[in-house]
Amino acid sequence: MKSDAYPSLSNYWGALFGERVWRISVDAGLGCPHRDSAGGGCAFCEPASFVPTLGASRSVGDQLRRGMADLQRKKVNRFAAYFQPGTNTNAPVETLKKLWDEAAEIDEVVALCVGTRPDCVGEPVLELLASYRNRFDIWLELGLQSASDLTLDRINRGHDTAAFSDAVTRARGRGLKVCAHVILGLPGEGVEEEARTAALLTSLGVEGVKVHQLSVIKGTPMEALYERGEVVPPGEEEYIARALAFLRRLPPSTVVHRLVGDTMGEGLVSPSFDKRRVFYIIREELGL
Repeated sequence: MKSDAYPSLSNYWGALFGERVWRISVDAGLGCPHRDSAGGGCAFCEPASFVPTLGASRSVGDQLRRGMADLQRKKVNRFAAYFQPGTNTNAPVETLKKLWDEAAEIDEVVALCVGTRPDCVGEPVLELLASYRNRFDIWLELGLQSASDLTLDRINRGHDTAAFSDAVTRARGRGLKVCAHVILGLPGEGVEEEARTAALLTSLGVEGVKVHQLSVIKGTPMEALYERGEVVPPGEEEYIARALAFLRRLPPSTVVHRLVGDTMGEGLVSPSFDKRRVFYIIREELGL
């Protein structure tokens, strides 16, 4: 890795722990308060298309140990518990403590990644998460998608930019690192709007980022917009250009957790491109 390159998450963990650390997705079965309420969920969202498994019927410890067994055959010995599907702070703190304690009981698990919404991280949740700082490298993953309130309203995100800014400020005030999720190619957005999103992340000191292309999934409100011609997801070359433009506006210390999104199953409507090729082109351009 170049000395001035954006660190990938794998390189960041390699430097921190002296060896590879592999994420294992954990489904805590917590759902999404926005999707499960009258809000109806985000216009782009179909949960089964974005996660590798939905194993909430198994305990956290069981899910982790099953994932570890597969990876240890590949000589991986350190792991991150990645609470991925749903909104993983959408429960009383007593429930969250039991879930996170299960991960803490496994010595080989050295990092904790918790994906959630910025409007679902009250002070008791942040206080609990911060209490694990001596046990884990912790990443609080907050879905922003865009710094435009107009766009957030258009995609029925259910929160505004101020909620994200407030959550980041409070989390970082407790010594927690934040990874922001951003979607490129949202309806009504171009490079200028995405530049404003990068500027917001920079101003808040966000430590990490996950970048995804807009994906149109069957059965979502976004599909209806796509069918009417109101949404045109960026193709391969356009996405590469927009991702590079976006990332280069962030500080080079920003840890890159993801460069391109993936879609599980047969639900993808658009765009169709070689995600592996896109991933490696962006990596090479950034020196990851």
